[in-house]
Amino acid sequence: MPRPEITKAAVKAEAARLKALFEAQGALPVEMDILLPAEVLLDLYGEDIRARAYVTDDPEHGEMMLRPDFTVPMVQQHMSDGAEPARYTYAGEVFRKQEDMPSRASEYFQVGYEVFDGSDPAAADAEVFANFAEALAEHDLRAATGDIGILKAAVAGLNTTETRRAALLRHIWRPRRFRALMTRFSEAGTGLRQQNLDRVRANLKEGEAPFIGLRTQTEIDMRIKALEEDASAPPIPASEIELLEDILSLKETLPHVLSQLRDIAVDLPAISDAVNLLSRRTEALGKRGVDVENLVFEASYGRTSMEYYDGFVFGFYAEARPDLPPVATGGRYDALTAVLGQGRSIPAVGGVIRPNVLLSLKGGA
Repeated sequence: MPRPEITKAAVKAEAARLKALFEAQGALPVEMDILLPAEVLLDLYGEDIRARAYVTDDPEHGEMMLRPDFTVPMVQQHMSDGAEPARYTYAGEVFRKQEDMPSRASEYFQVGYEVFDGSDPAAADAEVFANFAEALAEHDLRAATGDIGILKAAVAGLNTTETRRAALLRHIWRPRRFRALMTRFSEAGTGLRQQNLDRVRANLKEGEAPFIGLRTQTEIDMRIKALEEDASAPPIPASEIELLEDILSLKETLPHVLSQLRDIAVDLPAISDAVNLLSRRTEALGKRGVDVENLVFEASYGRTSMEYYDGFVFGFYAEARPDLPPVATGGRYDALTAVLGQGRSIPAVGGVIRPNVLLSLKGGA
């Protein structure tokens, strides 16, 4: 039996209901532009965002983009004239191309709740997650949590070159590339690193040829120097690669994960602060009535779809409907406020609910 069609009016009504729930929690309702300057978004996400967003040209304002999400304009608005601490809620449409998933809508509603408060990040994380859990409680959803900050701390603490650490941090959100780099920088990749250098040197020794392409001679020389330094640097110790693998494989309930991470921190002290934050967050979640004993934590969660998050991440899913996108997602994005804050930053955490997905679970309207 075909599922009933969900009307736009029904989605707007559901969005208004959810927004009202967040207003009741003390959030200030805000509105944001639909058409945004593309420059800021391109600077943040790179040219890759063109494949996912709708871009147009304005004769006066230049390149513009239909709002692909609310986070960037929300941060800009708060950093421009917001009080601190602050809680906001909003509801409106976002626009995403769906070339890989044509069955999904390219225009859909989101309802958000954002907290800008640096006094107690663990408590703010717990507040956002608990409010989302309460708003979605009647739908029997599976909750998933993670913490990008733990993996970032582990990479930052590796006994290797700054260049390698920077490369790994840059590709945390690209799991395949990240693992390829782990292998390349390990003992197993020693031969490959030398082969790459030898290949470049051999190409440069070939017969005279016209100099074509976009790279300058200076850039080529810098690349060769980087390859030489990488080939000569000692590999990342096997013990540290193993610890990274242990972290990446963690998927258990929060108490079990905390116990394992504390054990790992003995050999990799760089993650200690992040583990302590996770511990405080777990305690704060418990105080808000969240069943932390059965809440699943996955260290790799969020690495393929939440690129501007840099700490706590979460999502809610309808396991009986794998055809649907996540009902809600969110997390911490402190670094984004620093990028958009023009010299100032404030810890921030938030998330969005997709009202159309909720209506799909209810059977449409």
